[in-house]
This record gives sequence, structure tokens and C-alpha cells, in this order.
Amino acid sequence: MTLDGDEIARFYERHPYPPPVENLDDDVAAWSDGRRRRVEHARLWPSIPYRDTHAILIAGCGTSQAARYALRYPNARVVGVDVSPTSVSATKRLVERYGITNLELRQMPIEDVGELDTSFDHIVCTGVLHHLADPDIGLRTLRDALAPAGAIHLMVYATYGRFGVYLMQDYCRRLGVKPDQRDISDLVSTLRELPTGHPLSHLLRNTPDFADDDALADALLNPRDRSYTVPEVLRLIDGAGLRFGRWVRQAPYRPQCGALTEVPHGRRIAALPEPEQFATVELFRGTMVRHSVIAHRADSPLPAVPVRWDDETWRSYVGIRPTTVSMIDERLPPGVAAVLINQAHTDRDLVFFLHAEARRIVELLDDRRRLGDLSGASAQLLERLWWHDLIMVDASDAAS
Repeated sequence: MTLDGDEIARFYERHPYPPPVENLDDDVAAWSDGRRRRVEHARLWPSIPYRDTHAILIAGCGTSQAARYALRYPNARVVGVDVSPTSVSATKRLVERYGITNLELRQMPIEDVGELDTSFDHIVCTGVLHHLADPDIGLRTLRDALAPAGAIHLMVYATYGRFGVYLMQDYCRRLGVKPDQRDISDLVSTLRELPTGHPLSHLLRNTPDFADDDALADALLNPRDRSYTVPEVLRLIDGAGLRFGRWVRQAPYRPQCGALTEVPHGRRIAALPEPEQFATVELFRGTMVRHSVIAHRADSPLPAVPVRWDDETWRSYVGIRPTTVSMIDERLPPGVAAVLINQAHTDRDLVFFLHAEARRIVELLDDRRRLGDLSGASAQLLERLWWHDLIMVDASDAAS
């Protein structure tokens, strides 16, 4: 595929996304203590002992994503590919600034990654598939490049939470709004006058990217953009020869978390098969703008259910608290000893109330101790913490 022959490639040459950055110091600092690497490993491979020497492919690396991964995983071998020369050049500037030596960059579409003749333990493809002419072909290509026990992290747009985006995309098409400086300036002025309650208003207020012209063009003027519901995501994965692993953040999809635990329909949803649970909760929430999922090859040697809570296996697990989890102990309701919040969640109802004994158990989590060694711990409490993304689980001892 040539640059001249693809409208998406031409679009991102004019409007590189994410907007290029020159400084990754905050990203380096956030990953400096090693815990985040252990958390991510447990999210991707709960049944495999921790290591950080993977071969990683960033498929559609944009202006900085490949450099970020190379800095986060200095012992890994990272390959970044992108169809846009501008994005590759922006990444090369970061490579030079930070002296990155474990990153290889290639200008190519992800449909051509088979030419690399390499298998990867970890493939990251976020914000790319929904812009391809044929996402199914793109994902099958990535599946073929995935090692047998590998994991792939995908992110695609979600249909219902982006309803306002698609309204305004249609609006712009009808007016022939172009992704040039004058039309974007006029569009920004127009968006300031959207009626109160317009479906796009929530995103305009809460998404910093809309303050950047290139990001605004990416959202509203992109020439090729599709979205997925939960059932469509699951069919996309299955059709590529992959199997669903987990949602990167699973609490928003589970009826056992948040407001649904307090409503009459919560138990009815929880009685459905898991795929139906996920699809129904998406409809209940209505505001999801993206789906981030981890998948494995359908023929992967890894266990299909690596984390179990219905027998005594959990006692051999190690619980790891993500760095985004905060314990709040101010202005608490009566009888509550603390509240846990994962700052990575955008849904405000996803909070977890701890009584005194549960707080004591959570405070004993030290990233090394087996869950069965926590006096008073129960499978019920720990499973709920796991559902809420408040702990990740290293289940490698149980697997071995």
C-alpha cells in the first residue's frame, strides 16, 4: 500500500495524531519503580511468571507511542510501524532526545507487518483498526504476527458514547467542511454554540483533545472511521482467529460493579452469559467512547480462564495494586473504613467501600504475598476487588 493510494495516510500526514510531543519525562517517571510493568504483565499474562524481555509490536504507533513503550520496557525489543512519515519522524526525534536503543521504526501499514517476518509476544494496536479500509484483514494480519502465547491489546471506538461525534461528522459532510486551517477555525467557533444537551457536549467538556486542531480534525473530519458495539468487538476478535481475554478495565462492563449492584435489574444481568452481560451493561452505561480489550490466539496454549475464584486456587495468587488505585479515608459514610477508587475509571459510580477488616486485608497486599497468606481474606472479597480493577492477579504459581 502506497502513501499516495490511501486517503487515511494522506489525512494523517496533514493532521498527525496524537499531536507530536517533545517531552516524555512524566511518562518515564510514572514507570520508574517497576510496579506498573508487573501490573501490566498480570493483566496480559496472569498465568505466566513476570518477565520484561518481550518482543513488542506497536501497530500504528502514531507520533510517540512506540517511544513510550521502548522507554517503559528498556529490556524489551520494540518495533513501531506507522503509515505516516510525519508520525515516524516525530518518533525519531524522541528516539534521539532520549537515546532510545531498543526501538526499530518502519513506515508501513499494519496490513504489511507480515513483511517483518517476526513473531511478537505483545502487539499493541490502539486507535487504528477503526480507520482501516478492512479492519478484519488488518486484525488477521496482526494475529498471524502474534506468538503462540502472545497477547494483543486492541482499542476501537465504541458506538453509543460517540453518537454526538457521528452527528457532527454528518453535519460536516453535508456542509463540505474540510480539514484545513480556515474550516477548522470556523468549526471550533460553531462548536462553542452547540445547544445545551447536544450529544457532543459531554465530550467537548471532558476530552482535552478537542482543544487541539489536529485532534478535532481526527474526531470530526476523518475520512474513514467506524465504531463497534460490544457484540461487534467480540465478533471481530473471533473472526480473526483470536479469543477474548479480558477488558483492559473490566469494571465498567460488569454488573457486579457500580450502580448496577443497587438496581433491581443487576441480578438479572449478572445471570446472563458473560458476553450478554458485557453487551447489556454497555447499553446501561451508554457513554463508552472506546473499547479496550486483551485477546490471545484461539490456539493459544494459555488457559482460557487463567483467574478462578470458585475453588481454592486463589490462595496461591499474588495480588498487585495498580498505581492508579487510591484509598480515600476522609468524609466517609457511617460504618465505612475507607473507599477505593481506580483513577483510570471515568465512571464515577465505580467506587468500592471497605469495612475495617477489608481495609486491613487490602493494606496487607504487598505485590509479593500470596492471597492465601492474608489472614481473614476471602475469595468473595478478593474477586470483587479484581472485578473492580483494584487488584491485578499473578496466578503463575497456580498455573505451574
